[in-house]
Amino acid sequence: MLSVLEVKRKLPKKFVENLYNLFTPVTVDKILTGLNGKRNVTLRVNNLKYSIQELMKQLKEKNIKFERVSFYNDALIIKNATEKEVQNLEIYKKGYIYLQSLSSMIPALILNPKPGEKVLDLTAAPGGKTTQMAAIMQNKGYILANELDKIRCQRLEYNVKMQGADIVEVSNRRGEIIGKIYQNNFDKVLLDAPCSGEGTFLANDVKTYRNWSEKTKLELSKMQRKLLKSAVEAVKPDGLIVYSTCTMNKEENEQIIKWAIDELKVKIVSIDFELKNVISGFEVEEDEILKKAIRVLPNENYEGFFVAKLQKRK
Repeated sequence: MLSVLEVKRKLPKKFVENLYNLFTPVTVDKILTGLNGKRNVTLRVNNLKYSIQELMKQLKEKNIKFERVSFYNDALIIKNATEKEVQNLEIYKKGYIYLQSLSSMIPALILNPKPGEKVLDLTAAPGGKTTQMAAIMQNKGYILANELDKIRCQRLEYNVKMQGADIVEVSNRRGEIIGKIYQNNFDKVLLDAPCSGEGTFLANDVKTYRNWSEKTKLELSKMQRKLLKSAVEAVKPDGLIVYSTCTMNKEENEQIIKWAIDELKVKIVSIDFELKNVISGFEVEEDEILKKAIRVLPNENYEGFFVAKLQKRK
């Protein structure tokens, strides 16, 4: 395991400087420790096909140790098996479980889609959140899962079919135009936006941060604004939007939400979510309302994540 100093040396210098500009030194040390090594394998049961009780029984029979997750009864942390070993299990091959980071399960839980609702997943591949929402909705209602990239869209279709998420329709369009096509159409929208992925960096895996740059961050923030505008257009008045990223900076998070509140017909809604490694959002231009957003700090079980909940004004 690397020391915090060694992690600093490995990660992009400007990224580390940005962390110190945003967080306290104690919090930065926590974040850098969380970006240190490998994360535990985490998964959720697909309760359209299986139950958490059946899953735990099966894992015990296979001598696979696990830990329950405080905020989600359907999720487990695997303690003594690799991702590949889990993928070799019959329960994985049959779509009874889905490998997914715990942090990426949080946005769908906060959106909380109900059976019978119409939901848009604007940038949906590979389908973890899409199939999670279908399970939460008990396969009742409708989900439009959109993905621009054709290869990723094929993966999305495969996962939707494998998980038995029958209420999902897959779309291969530019996310920015979906709002124009489906104006005021959905009860809820999930926008897990393409981002710089800072919360998923691993110091020992250069692939996770090789392409990071300030320029890329700026380009992504422009795309995020376009996608969020599309999400607002697509949702009904009073409907809910959850915006999330797996990155740590303000430019792709609070500043995007601040822009949306100022320029679009939305207000921010408080998120009630208890977790030790969750902190509130940061102010932008002394706007305290942005503290209603949350940021998940990375550790051995969680990727770094940002989540904000918005409501469209009438």
